[in-house]
Amino acid sequence: MGMSTAGGHKGGRRGRRGVPRYSAMADINMTPFIDVMLVLLIIFMVAAPLLSTGVPINLPQTAAGALNVDHKPVQVAVDDKGMIYIDDKPVDEADFIARLQQLAPDAAKERIYLRGATSVSYGRIAAIMALMTKAGYKRVALVTQPIQK
Repeated sequence: MGMSTAGGHKGGRRGRRGVPRYSAMADINMTPFIDVMLVLLIIFMVAAPLLSTGVPINLPQTAAGALNVDHKPVQVAVDDKGMIYIDDKPVDEADFIARLQQLAPDAAKERIYLRGATSVSYGRIAAIMALMTKAGYKRVALVTQPIQK
């Protein structure tokens, strides 16, 4: 009974004491790469909506139908002189935020309408919208009249 040294096992060489030696693997392990890519994808999907800047507004459609509203929403108007009205009652700019917060305790879910005269500057309307968002309203809609032919 002798021991044969030729052809008994497949591939690789045996080192000292018959322990097999492992050679370098040429395959790339893609699992960590895919894990990192999926994590980055989720981070960007969550962060992208948060990167939008400015005052969020819902612009009205010209062919829009009547809104199905269960209760009357808060309406803010700005006249030609820049005076602010909440539900047709004049309000000082200093008391504006406090009055809006009194009208709706859960303002983030409430819709608020802003009507502005044509001659009022865009900067004035933007400043009033900023005060509305500071009061907690996140759903601001600009009210316009349809084009008359």
